[in-house]
Amino acid sequence: MTVAKVIADQLEHASWIRRMFEEGARLKRERGVENVFDFTLGNPDLEPPPAVIGSAIACLQEGRPGSHAYMPNTGFPEVRQKIAERLSAATRLRYTEQHVIMTVGAAGGLNTVLKAILDPGDEVIILAPYFVEYRFYITNHAGKVVIVNTTPEFLPDIPAIRRAITDRTRAVIINSPNNPTGVIYPPRILEELEDLLRSLDQEVLLLSDEPYKALAFSGVRPPEVATFVSQSIQIYSWSKAIAIPGERIGFIAISPRVPDAARLFDACSFTHRILGFVNAPALWQWVVAECWDQTVDVTVYEEKCDLLWEALRRIGYEVVRPGGAFYLFPKSPIPDDVAFIQILKDEGILAVPGSGFGTPGHFRLSLTVPMQTIERAITGFQHAYRRAKSGG
Repeated sequence: MTVAKVIADQLEHASWIRRMFEEGARLKRERGVENVFDFTLGNPDLEPPPAVIGSAIACLQEGRPGSHAYMPNTGFPEVRQKIAERLSAATRLRYTEQHVIMTVGAAGGLNTVLKAILDPGDEVIILAPYFVEYRFYITNHAGKVVIVNTTPEFLPDIPAIRRAITDRTRAVIINSPNNPTGVIYPPRILEELEDLLRSLDQEVLLLSDEPYKALAFSGVRPPEVATFVSQSIQIYSWSKAIAIPGERIGFIAISPRVPDAARLFDACSFTHRILGFVNAPALWQWVVAECWDQTVDVTVYEEKCDLLWEALRRIGYEVVRPGGAFYLFPKSPIPDDVAFIQILKDEGILAVPGSGFGTPGHFRLSLTVPMQTIERAITGFQHAYRRAKSGG
């Protein structure tokens, strides 16, 4: 069977996350599950809030006519109107249902927008470290990936972004709270991005990928990007907020301040359909409309973060404390992060090298594991650190 050359090449550079997850399955068979500490996959280990399950059951039992039929490509108008009202209240902007499109998760939303805005060779800037799939999403639509490194604190480097912009730049993707670092971008960064985009002689959109927005620590609320950046599109998902990543439900919200927002809405409605998404899942549209403010217990992730962050710091690892999400992104004790991942694996610890996120010399740990897993793995992290530093 013939495979496209571009896909064959991408398979060679496919996700380190999945690769290490599969390696974990092999190690568990060899050593026993209790002797392997798998920090690879960001798969929520919490169950959805009871209100979410209750709403799903009620929607099924209600049996409203047409509840399982096709609806407009953009989703049920009543659901979109409810979301628009919530966005208007949060941002003080005048969202209507004509700014909101229900999507098959954030991944579906990003692909829908990129398909709508990119001609072959158009450029999209992503910030390293980045979510690994961004590169594939952009090339899905014949776009060119332009990578810009963040600051040592993993914040957007505004001067570097400015230098990377060309006449082919169509968008910049940001992700806050960030995967893999957990960093939340403060208002001053968004203000600087707004100043940058408004200073350009061309329209460049800011695509804000927000699947972890509800998972912020210490009661912090990440700033509303649309409040600060006029040419912005929010791409949201409930996958992590209410622990339903398998249900694939999210939305695109085009800021009312985007020039020609109505035409972009029409374009995204069209690309959503021709990409094969057609509609977001009907049942879950009604559920999230009712359960907008529901979240899992974020303190569970924060407690795990504190435990592991403090333990790694005591051992000697350099690691920026996350402000949200459920990851840590420590610096490797040696420059070769892939080699260090092998040292960790010898200790039964599975992690993802930072090279997979465009930032060599680091590694990612997911906090979606039991607290006991973290506690039992600390000795292994210590042994691996000492081995790496001693060259053994």
